[in-house]
Amino acid sequence: MAHTLILNQQTLHLADVQQLLSADTRIQLGEQLKQSVIASRAYLDQKMTTADAPIYGINTGFGSLCDVKISPDNLTKLQENLVRSHACGAGAEVPLPVVRLMLALKIQSLGYGYSSVQWDTISRLADFYNEGITPIVYTQGSLGASGDLAPLAHLALPLIGEGEVYYNGHRRMAQEVLAEKGWAPIQLQSKEGLALLNGTQFMSAYGCYTLVQAHRISRLADVIGAVSLEGFDGRIDPFHPALHAIRPHQGQQQTAQQINDLLADSMHIKQPKKQVQDPYSFRCMPQVHGASKDAIAYVTKVFLTEINSVTDNPTVFQELDLILSGGNFHGQPLALALDFLAIALAELGSISERRTYQLISGLRGLPPFLVDNPGLNSGFMIPQYTAASIVSLNKQLASPSSIDSIVSSNGQEDHVSMGANAAVKTAQIATNVDRVLAIELFNASQAMHYRQAATSAYLTELLARFRKVVPLVTEDRILHYDMEEALVFVQNFSDYHF
Repeated sequence: MAHTLILNQQTLHLADVQQLLSADTRIQLGEQLKQSVIASRAYLDQKMTTADAPIYGINTGFGSLCDVKISPDNLTKLQENLVRSHACGAGAEVPLPVVRLMLALKIQSLGYGYSSVQWDTISRLADFYNEGITPIVYTQGSLGASGDLAPLAHLALPLIGEGEVYYNGHRRMAQEVLAEKGWAPIQLQSKEGLALLNGTQFMSAYGCYTLVQAHRISRLADVIGAVSLEGFDGRIDPFHPALHAIRPHQGQQQTAQQINDLLADSMHIKQPKKQVQDPYSFRCMPQVHGASKDAIAYVTKVFLTEINSVTDNPTVFQELDLILSGGNFHGQPLALALDFLAIALAELGSISERRTYQLISGLRGLPPFLVDNPGLNSGFMIPQYTAASIVSLNKQLASPSSIDSIVSSNGQEDHVSMGANAAVKTAQIATNVDRVLAIELFNASQAMHYRQAATSAYLTELLARFRKVVPLVTEDRILHYDMEEALVFVQNFSDYHF
């Protein structure tokens, strides 16, 4: 059933973001938003009739051409040329849910009434979202400083009847789709092209898309870690609340509590253990998983601030009778947060692979490589190789983007955030961690086959569902297909909240 989200200058939360990523969601523009947009546009139109001084991006060129005055007769041409000339994206296509979120977040930012766009422009963006007309945007091209110029230019092209879109599952020219709908291209007015292109909606949408996954992955790491702890015949002592009360990091305490809750009714965890201590990948789950939880919480705060902000330039303050040129489009807050998120996610993958390695090592009564007749069967030897290669790749991807900067626009834009690159690679890390966790669950579920005592009701039910899609390995078979099924299983995991 389709769900409608009303955008009316209210604060968006991560649950709203998750909803906006869904193809079943429609948006409605509220009256307060509409009146603010109309009033801001009327103010700028009136201002243009009396202003003789150059106003950046409104009656001047852009970037290092900011001192070139443009005649009133060419203001529409100026804005359209801006959109066309900046549509220089390259690389892979941005996933369609991310582009849909870009549309919604652009509406949210413009809807505060500080950008002076036409009502028709913002209404058409909503039409694109609601009708499933999704502009084709590319992952490469933004420096994350003057906003996400190239990606947002591709997002804006269909407004003027140019560029390409996906519609009804087909790649189409925007002009053709607009004609089918009976919609005339928008005639951009002064400042509109700049308002559409300046902003952080590419970084924000990609980052929020990954954040939704990060919250799922964080909970999933605890759940799968608990299965591995049981499969490895580990101890529950390291999760005792007293240990974490004397080092009270919130994420650490939360992880320990979750592991305790997951195993509260397990008979197996209560059995006497021969070993005094477990390896760090088991014993230190609260400290490692918890640190990632705290990082995810920080990044969530940054992104919720960003998606409820105005990030284009210049900004029109009608109540102050001011048009100010500033730097709210600079992506440094997002770039730093995205790099932090990349590291936090990569670490969840790193410790997961170590648990997998321990499970296949022939320790604690488990057969080498978790299979009967090892030697004749290689069993789970090579899935760990795959996990190790992915973890190594994540280490490379987690190298910070925000520490880089390249001068552009003739020196006018002399410090950039590279937040867009950070956003794309962090999303890739999240997908990679899903694969590593899927491999751990594949191994841990096999290890549980060799344990006699029952685990908790929660984990028993989880493993039963997993077994329906990934059968027990009794002798060597092609494991690639099992790993792909395991990946789908973890990506569909829904027992988490924001």
